[in-house]
Order: sequence, then structure tokens, then C-alpha cells
Amino acid sequence: MIFPVIFVAALGAWFRYANAQAVTVAVPLSVPSSAASLNPSLLSFSIEQDRWADWAGTTSKNGFFLNTLHNLEQRTGHAPSLRIGADSEDHTNFDPSVEFSEAVFPAFSATTPYPEASNVVVGDKYYQIISHLPKGTSVIWGVNFGQNNLTAAFLEAQSIQNAFSTKAVKEAKVKLDFIEIGNEADLYHSNGDRPGTWNIAEYTKEWTAFAQNISAAAGISSNSSTKFIGGGFLGSGHSSNSFSPQGLFASGILNSTEGQLITSISQHHYSGSFCSGSAGLLQDLMTKSSIRGNLNPFVPDIAATRALGLDYVLGETNSYACHGAPGVSNTAGAALWTLDYMLFSAQLGISKVYFHQGVGYKYNMIQPATLTRSIIDGSTLDTPLDPHVQPQYYAGLIANEAIGKSGSSKIVELNINDTRVSGYAFFEHENLKHAVLINSEAFTTSSTGPRTSKNITLSFTGDGTERKTMTVKRLAINFADDANGLTWGGQSFETADARPSGTLSVEKINVNDAVALQATEVVLLSFHN
Repeated sequence: MIFPVIFVAALGAWFRYANAQAVTVAVPLSVPSSAASLNPSLLSFSIEQDRWADWAGTTSKNGFFLNTLHNLEQRTGHAPSLRIGADSEDHTNFDPSVEFSEAVFPAFSATTPYPEASNVVVGDKYYQIISHLPKGTSVIWGVNFGQNNLTAAFLEAQSIQNAFSTKAVKEAKVKLDFIEIGNEADLYHSNGDRPGTWNIAEYTKEWTAFAQNISAAAGISSNSSTKFIGGGFLGSGHSSNSFSPQGLFASGILNSTEGQLITSISQHHYSGSFCSGSAGLLQDLMTKSSIRGNLNPFVPDIAATRALGLDYVLGETNSYACHGAPGVSNTAGAALWTLDYMLFSAQLGISKVYFHQGVGYKYNMIQPATLTRSIIDGSTLDTPLDPHVQPQYYAGLIANEAIGKSGSSKIVELNINDTRVSGYAFFEHENLKHAVLINSEAFTTSSTGPRTSKNITLSFTGDGTERKTMTVKRLAINFADDANGLTWGGQSFETADARPSGTLSVEKINVNDAVALQATEVVLLSFHN
């Protein structure tokens, strides 16, 4: 559906906030050498596989979920990649008598209203419904390694291979990029899946034995398009004797025939934890320095991986581990965190960021199924809550619009001397195309005093095509701790079908005019000659 565009250019529109602080931002006109190439599927999703059938749909497609993916695909020309696995990956077994899946869940609690399944049994159709995804979707599928049951992993891999050989999946052109063997194996020695002395060398030996059998079952070879993804550890010791990329390489995992089929390394990471019920502060999550402090420690890991010609992804990540913190992970402020976190990841050389999702998790971008319990405290809802998007989803829309459809986009972080304002420039065919500015100061329902604002003035540097005008598109947020009510360019995606409602509103100004950027706001600037 195409909406009319309203251009707002009234005199003084950029100075709407009294006593706004002036900030000058230098923006290069042509791509600098420090810019990183952008994967069109930078925004990707990790899905807890215990309720995969709820996401995809069984006898028919989950239209709501598909609409959310199509919204994102329309902006880059590429559907988000999916990783299906996570904790329940290591609790899944195969039984040909099961049609889709049968899962056993532990009791829920106020802290964990929607826990992962303790046991999942799946059949062939569980894998075959991958055909419901948008054409061209790339998939990572996880198999059970934690229970150390080679037969289970072999049967799962065999059924996965059979699914991707079916007519329906072939016609959908859904691609199996990787098989992932186990989830967060660095925790096995502490969760009882392996002895307490289990180390990276023993991991590599066992992984190789599993990979030998799984490669045969799934048809993975040097000539196949499907490969193995390595790592998937929750932490990183950043050293040659630890669970880390450096430890994997030092252990010789790439020396075996199977190890040579690893073409990408995955790292899992969360900014904190809510596993025991401790709450997080929204401003702490959103803060510019916190985001960089969370991601910069992985720079040596990324360098070690890319030095060997391998790709590096965040294969599972989100705000706070154990499904998010209430009043933080499910809020508008988390959308700003998501956007800055994702774009800074790209600047570091991370090609895809798989934000973890589950049915009823607080930090979801998308709630794909009807909920009967509160995601905040597990209380029974008076009225079931239909499928819907949550605030973080808007971050995906913004990032994908900035990346665009050129297939040649690059990104560079802008050097902004402000502890609250982050910025990124985007280039297509080597020339400046967009900029994203994020004001991460949390303006909440409990804030006192007027909402602050920054007046951003751009200073263009270097050679390149001169820009004369720009359009400004805003992520409008009332309060950082709101759980809904956001609009992107005047449009809401919080609709019954996830399609936008409302008239698109974009401001058009001269590039020399200041842009007002209030606390808890994002703007996308698009430049024109």
C-alpha cells in the first residue's frame, strides 16, 4: 500500500525546543577508507526453536510474521536471515511419528512468564514449514549437541536436508546457509551437559566427531552451498586456550576436513542479565558509552576471524539475557539501543546481528502468536493479546531504510563530541546517501523538567558530490519507557497485520539548516543534490 507523502518546511520548524544545545557534526561527502561494507541482512533474527511452528505456521503460513519480514525486505531487497535454535536446540530430538513438534515446558514464573521448553520432539514437517518464509531467506539451523547424543543430531540433520530437498522449499528458494552444532557450548561444563573440566580442546574433538556424521546426513561438503557455522559461545576468553575464536583456531578445528567447512564464526552476547530477576536501568542500556563498552571487547575476536577469511556474526544477541528486563527491554528506549547497537556492530566488521526472539519474550521485536499471560509478570491477561510488533521493531525499519537496495552500501560512525548523540553516515556507490542520528538521553514518564533537545548542524568534509537539500524522517516517541505508541515518519506499524497505518510525513530542508533532535529520538537524513 502506498501512502501520500507530506513535506513539512515551515519556517522555524527546526527550532522547536527552547534552549537547545548546538552540536556540529562533520559528515564526509564520499566514503572514507574506514567505512565498513553493509550486509543487506544486517538485521537478522535468532528464533527459539521450541515454538518454531508458531512463528512459521503449520498447515498455513503465519501471515502476521510474514508481513513483518516483508516490511523489512521491502527496504533492502533482502529478507532478514533466520537462525533457528538457541537453548531449546540442545533439548530437541527427532521422531518420525511426530507431525510437527511436541514440547514440554517447565512452570512459568513472574520472572520468566514464557520459559524455554525442557524437551522438544519434532518430525519432518517441523523442518518443511521453512517453505513459508519469504523467497530467498537464508537460514541457520541448530542441532542437538548438548545431550551428546550423536543419533539425535544425525536424525535432525537428515530431516533438515530432506526438507530443503522438497519441491515446496525449492520453489520458495529458501537457503540453508549453515548447520549449527549446539548452543553456547562454553556453558556445558557449568550446566551439567559436560564435566566441569571440559575445555576448548575437548570441545573441538567432540565437535569434529559430530560434524563428520552431520555433514554426511545433511550433504555438507566443499561443493555444497550449506556449510558449518562455528563457535556460538556465550562468552569469549579472547585467548588461545579459551572458548573464543582464538581458542577454536588454536585447537586446530579448521585443520580437519569438517573444520574446513566452517565459513563463519558466531558470537553470542547480551548487555546484562535478568535471569535472577534483577532489573536494569533503561538509561544504562541506551547510553552511547555502554553500547561501545559492550561491543569493543570483541574487536580482537573479529580481527582474528577475518584474518582467516571467515565471516563474523552475532548469532544470538539482545538487551538482557533470560528474555529481557521488564520496563526496559520492551520499551521505546530499547529501540534506540537496538539501532545504535546494530549499527556500531556493523562498523566493527560484524556482518549480521541476530536479535533473539521467542514467543512472549520481553525483548522481542515481534510477538508472532496470541499471548494469554503478561510478558512482564506472568499474570493472566483479561483479554488475550493478538500478534503485534514491539518498539524494537522500528529500529529494524530505520536500519534497513538507511542500508537501502543498492547492494553496495557502506557505513562509518560519525565522530560526535556528545555523550548522548550517536551518528552514522551511509554511502551508496561511494557517495553520501543517508545519515542516522540518535539522541539516547532517556526522557521517561518520571522525568522532571522540559524535554531537552540538540540542534544538529552538519559540516560536510572531503571531496564528493555537493548536497543541497535533505529530507528528515523521525522516529517519534512520547517517553522512553513507553511500550507502544511509536511512529516512524508519522506511520504506525502497531497494527493488526503489521502493515503501516497513517500518512507518511517527511520534512524537507536545506542541508545548512539545523535539525532539532530531542531526547529519545532518531532521525534519518536523506541527502539530495
